[in-house]
Amino acid sequence: MTDHKIAIDHIGFLTPGNYASDNPLAGLEQTLGLLEYGEALGFASAWVRQRHLEPGISSAAAFLAAATQRTDHIQLGTAVIPIGYENPYRLAEDLSTVDVLSRGRLNVGLSAGRPPHVDLIGPLAFDGDWSGYDFSHQRVLRFADNLRGAFLGDEHAVINTPFGPQRPRLQPYAKGLADRLWYGGGSLRSARWAGENGFNLLIGNVTTGEQTDDFFEAQIRQLETWRQAGGARKRVALGRVIVPLDGADAGTRRRYLDYAAGRHARTLTPQGERRTLFARDLVGTSDEIVERLLADPILPHVNELRLELPYEFEQDEYRQILDDVVARIAPALGWSQTKSNPSANPAAA
Repeated sequence: MTDHKIAIDHIGFLTPGNYASDNPLAGLEQTLGLLEYGEALGFASAWVRQRHLEPGISSAAAFLAAATQRTDHIQLGTAVIPIGYENPYRLAEDLSTVDVLSRGRLNVGLSAGRPPHVDLIGPLAFDGDWSGYDFSHQRVLRFADNLRGAFLGDEHAVINTPFGPQRPRLQPYAKGLADRLWYGGGSLRSARWAGENGFNLLIGNVTTGEQTDDFFEAQIRQLETWRQAGGARKRVALGRVIVPLDGADAGTRRRYLDYAAGRHARTLTPQGERRTLFARDLVGTSDEIVERLLADPILPHVNELRLELPYEFEQDEYRQILDDVVARIAPALGWSQTKSNPSANPAAA
């Protein structure tokens, strides 16, 4: 890849959506409030993970349906839904409904493969012997095909409805949603598949080390592979853990630094059989973070940056991080509030 100047014009954030096990409503309401806050600050997108058996968002579709009614223009995304537990047709119905409610603001990030905690959830989710189920990329393609809204059956197929005979298709049909599908690429194989099949690419601070122990070298190879496989005209969004100290009080700063120190060892060598590589968390003053971002070899090759908020923090800390990123870090990367979202009004925050 040839070098070029950093020009980030889209900044989003990924929130963990944590809550106390004995009070999920409070936590989910706080997360909805954080999406509203991010929209007012001028963030272009807000993303949520889908997590099972944890005190977090277990149904991205249900949560984001609520978010469509609490926000006006910020893009909403899933990063990511493990499709192994999902029915590709029913998921398409649910997410098409969310996209219609959002007026076309939904981005759907997916992953394939054996889903998390399947030994526990599998007997509850599947009929019969689930150990031979197909958890491959084919389920993602079936989901994508469903979103395209083709009529079912032959040209003469009709169904009787209270509104009279109609040609059957998935309802509601969300025009354009099939172009806003993302795949979480953390290996050369997944990056190639995403490029070949026309998916936008999500990359973050965790990846697979293939023929290298260097995180950035592994990630640039994946990005090149995706583009060469057909992704060059699609979108790519880069995720990094960014925790500025500037707006935090002294005690919170110490906690942020302790958080980063506790995760540093994992960045030194590949982890586990899959040789997982981790990027260092960007924790420091805004000037220090900007310096490290400008030295990030991936950043010049993308124009969308996704701020990944840590799991362990409190809502007021998340807001402080979003404040500092918009005020002190994003402008140094070429971002402006007007370019990202002309209708955003920071005074509303």
